[in-house]
Amino acid sequence: MSQKTFFSPAYDSINQLDVYQAGKTVDELKREYDVNNVLKLASNENALGSSPHVTLAITEQLGHLARYPDCRGDELKLAIAQLTDRKRSQITLGNGAIDLMQIIAHSFVAPDEAIIYSQYAFFVFPMLAKIVGARGVEVPAKRYAHDLDAMLEAVKQTPNTRLVFIANPNNPTGTLLSQQQIHNFVANIPEQVLVVLDEAYIEYCPESDNSALLDAFDNVIIVRTFSKAYGLASLRIGYALSHSQIAEVLNRVRLPYNVNALAQSAAIAALEDQDFIAKVYKINHGQMRWVCKQFDALGLDFMPSYASFVMVNAASVGDVDAIYEGLLQQGVIVRSLRSYGLEGWLRITVGTPEDNTRLIDTLRDVLESL
Repeated sequence: MSQKTFFSPAYDSINQLDVYQAGKTVDELKREYDVNNVLKLASNENALGSSPHVTLAITEQLGHLARYPDCRGDELKLAIAQLTDRKRSQITLGNGAIDLMQIIAHSFVAPDEAIIYSQYAFFVFPMLAKIVGARGVEVPAKRYAHDLDAMLEAVKQTPNTRLVFIANPNNPTGTLLSQQQIHNFVANIPEQVLVVLDEAYIEYCPESDNSALLDAFDNVIIVRTFSKAYGLASLRIGYALSHSQIAEVLNRVRLPYNVNALAQSAAIAALEDQDFIAKVYKINHGQMRWVCKQFDALGLDFMPSYASFVMVNAASVGDVDAIYEGLLQQGVIVRSLRSYGLEGWLRITVGTPEDNTRLIDTLRDVLESL
């Protein structure tokens, strides 16, 4: 073992981490391609924005920026508890869902233990294993989806397994596991293993709500976010639901004031406007069907999605790099999935009717120019 210096991270696995490469921003595309009318469909942001109640809530906080936020987030926890029919003691607040996942990993995973996750699942899962110096075990996907039987076998074959991450619906594939599938999986998991369900897109697929698992099993944590359907991505706020004793541990580990006052006020206002969420669901559902019909007409293969995006096999109709570049030149940003090992695939967010019409028109032009 080489001698440590002040440059040496706590775990060698940290040196294996790549700096996260975010998708192109609107300003970046404007600078690089000299385009003004940019359509960003790369980050699964809500094209409808957020509830108008949110703007008012933030405005009312602007005169109090010198004050620290509520460290416990009691008012927001009450709003979440009422929506989810949980106790406040079961709720942990975080600076987005990723912050909560990192808190969970730091709270429960030791360097000699393992984290299990699926191939083609959320990129943060393998990152967390490296960050805490644990062993990351990637289980091959089945038709681009979580193979729960194989994941259960991986748990049995990995004695020091501590966490299993499941994203449902999954990002970036859009695939969905049924409630019964997940229930059966958790029922067969050793009780010392925690199952973390990432439900970032639950509002787009409310029938996949697995919070009832919390009544049947103590080793389940559900993580949700306000970044997607609620349209609060820039404010970075999310929450976890769990057994009260798990939440107590998480609240000891999370840093004080990890959720700012603007985010808390905005989240409360967003939760109060469920009519907006119903509108988001309705428009996304209808536009998802329309967009997929257009992909069919263009001869594009795609994965049926239960979220707010579609994973499209651009290689089924041409050179994926040429298609991606052609869209950028026309001011349309989508997401390449090469970093996920999904060569030839693009992830495209479902936008407004106007957004989606422009996407399809531009995509048609690009394909015709190949």
